[in-house]
This record gives sequence, C-alpha cells and structure tokens, in this order.
Amino acid sequence: MLRRDFLKKTGLLTTGTLFTAKQDFQNDIQPLEKNGSVLILGAGFAGLSAAYYLQKKGVKYKILEARNRAGGRVFTSIVDKETGLHTELGAEWVGASHQLLINLCDEMGLKRISHTFKGAVSLQNKYQNWQNVIKDEAWEQKFKDLMKNFERLPQKEQHKLDKLDWWRYLVENGIPEQELELRELNDSTDFGETIRNVSAFAAISEYAYSSNNNEMDYKIEGGNSELTKALTEKVGKENVLLGKKAISVNQTGKEVEVICEDGEKYTASRLICTLPAFAVSKINWKPFFPPEKLEAIKQLQYARIMKTPVLFAERFWQEEDFSMTTDRLAHFIFHTSQNQPVSKGLLTSYTIGDKAHIFSRLNPEQKIREVCQALQPAFGDMERLAEKVTGYYWGDDVFSQGAYANYDVGQWFGIREIIAKPFLKTVFAGEHIAEWQGFMEGALKTGKDAAEALVG
Repeated sequence: MLRRDFLKKTGLLTTGTLFTAKQDFQNDIQPLEKNGSVLILGAGFAGLSAAYYLQKKGVKYKILEARNRAGGRVFTSIVDKETGLHTELGAEWVGASHQLLINLCDEMGLKRISHTFKGAVSLQNKYQNWQNVIKDEAWEQKFKDLMKNFERLPQKEQHKLDKLDWWRYLVENGIPEQELELRELNDSTDFGETIRNVSAFAAISEYAYSSNNNEMDYKIEGGNSELTKALTEKVGKENVLLGKKAISVNQTGKEVEVICEDGEKYTASRLICTLPAFAVSKINWKPFFPPEKLEAIKQLQYARIMKTPVLFAERFWQEEDFSMTTDRLAHFIFHTSQNQPVSKGLLTSYTIGDKAHIFSRLNPEQKIREVCQALQPAFGDMERLAEKVTGYYWGDDVFSQGAYANYDVGQWFGIREIIAKPFLKTVFAGEHIAEWQGFMEGALKTGKDAAEALVG
C-alpha cells in the first residue's frame, strides 16, 4: 500500500477535496461563483500549482509573492559560474512515489536524473560503508515487522502513537544502543530536528510507506528551480506579482481584500493561502481566526535546517552516489553535483536543529574546516582542495523561520486538521498540511486540491 492510500484509508488527509472522517471540511468551503476570481498568497510550489489548475479551468487569478523571486523554498543556486555547477539550497528530492511531481515534470519536458546515495557513516572518527556497519539482525527484523503491522493498527492505537515521540517509541520497543545512535542521526536528517521532538505516528507513517530510498530518488536536471520557471511561464509571469508582502486580509465584504506592505490593494472572490505558518501568523486577518486556529498555527514549528555546499577543485570522493552520516557538526554530507559532468564537485553539509543554528554562525573558513574535518576519517585532509562555500540557513528565513513543518508529539492529530481547515473565503495549502509533508510533492498536491475545492 502506498503512503497516500494508507492516509486516505485511515482518514488522515485534510486538504482540498480530501477530508477527515471526523470533520467534512467541504461544508466550510464556499465554491467559486461563475466568473469569480482568486487571489493566491505565495508563489511557491503550492501557489504555482493552484494557479496552474485554475488556469486550466479558465478562472482568473493573481499570485502575490513577498520574495523577489518565485519558488519559495525551492531554490537552485549556481555555485560556480565558470562551470555552471549548481545545487539546491532548498527542496532537494523527487521521490519515486511522488506521482504528481513526476507527471508535471513530464508535462513540462523536464528530465529527472538519479539522486540516490549508497551511504556511509563516520562515528568517533571511524569511517565505514553502510553495508559494513554491524547491525543487530534481531532488531532489524523486529523493526520491519513493526512497520509492516502499522497498516493494521486501529485509529485509537494510531492516536496513542501520536502522543509518543519517535525516540521513546524506539526505546520502548527495545532498540539496541548503537542502533539508536544511528537512527537518531539518520532520522533527524529526515525531520530536521531531534527525533525526541517528532511524533512517532508521523515518523512511522513516513518510513512504512516511503520508497526503498526513503523518497531520495531523483532531482530535476538543471535544478529543481527549472520547474519553478516552467510553471511560472505556464501561469503567466504577468500573474505572478513579486515583492508583494501581504499584511492584511479582509473577508468582511462580498470579496476578499488583501493589502500589501507597499500599500497596494488587491481583491478577488476567494483566497488560497499557501504561506507557511509563521507568515500566516504575521498577517492581520479581519475577522480574526478562531482561537483554536490561531493557537494551532503558533504551535507548529519548522525544522531548522542549513544546507552548506562546499566547492572542491576535484571530486576526491570518486563515487557519484557518495554520502556520509557523521556525529560531527557537519551531520550529513552528500554529493549534490551528481550528473553534472565537470571535474569540480560539490559536497553539501546538511545540518539540523541546534547543529544548524551553530553552523550558521560560523564564518566561511570555519564552515569549510568543519566539513573537511568530518571527511578526514574517510579521505584525509582535503581542505587544500576546497575553493569556496555557500549556503542558506532556513531557521533565519524571514518568511518561514524554518525549512519545513515538524510535527511534534500530539500534533499530527492535534493541530494539523485545524490549520488546514478553510476560513470564510480562504482555503489553505502548503507542504505543512500535506500527506507528503516536507516534500515538493506535498506542496504541489495541496495547491491543486485547494483549487479543486473552489472550482470543482
């Protein structure tokens, strides 16, 4: 069973045309009248996806984007202008199960390229390929059984899992100490924070139904921002208004009125809000949200992730699918210039949580040194080959204050559906309320679902 099928079966999809068994959100959505128009807040993948669907239905729309570029948290950066080497400072992977994203790439003529990794680990300055790491076979089998049996759990037991953190769940099920250390490092990479702050339900529902590579399968040739460009062209550049930070939303009249920081006002029949929770909380909503919705929005935290690509004069790691988890500050290092056929190469340090915050405060020389020291057990001193470093710390992002939503203990069932619930003339979308939460697929799907909910 695919993850999406499981979530639908158990009543956990909450956006667009898919609703929980407890609460039919469709009753709260006011369908768009004939000749109605739509404003969309945010030109990330959710907003662009919503506009693309509305365009197909012949609905008028405008996208208001606070940044000076479209794409949101999808952000391809050219690191070396001479060779054109590029990397993703935002969303990285296209999963094998991400059918909407794959279909869009095919529709736009964008090629997917392999972006999988063999994996290695460096603990206490000892480097090993993943297949050589001694594993507890009894625990490995038990873990597989736990994932397999998850599908059959009744809802009451699923709710109990949501009240437990992922670290505690593993401990209570007898995970050996060394295995726990490895899972802490690897799983925190997936969720962007320590697994002590991740709902056990959220964790299991991801691992039980992901692809063999945990959805780390592909990326878009030329960079993921190529899809941003393609979608922007399709929906019309004239309909994507940049530098338009919404500060007020008025829903008291027959139309929705959005006032931007520059003083400009925009009106439409309906609004699709694709902004991350932090940005939503900074808008003056008239009338204001019900208390439970405001509280839910403020409770949702986003993962503090920093991506730090280092440009090396040569690819001393040799293997295209090189990656390494380490207990040092650099945390997870992977080859991010796969299938870019030049002699230079990029290794990206992917740091999470407190590590990301600390890493973000280092100067460029210190960042290079930290990455190279983490690589030393495997390759020796490679600092001499490092040419430059770049990066982006999403924990400081003025609009999102993080990379993607992180559902803590009790939040998956506790606040997710409250955040997703429509409010008057506004429908919400974004990766934070998606079944593929944290992925481009989720953002695209919720944008499409929000548009479908308005126009049918």
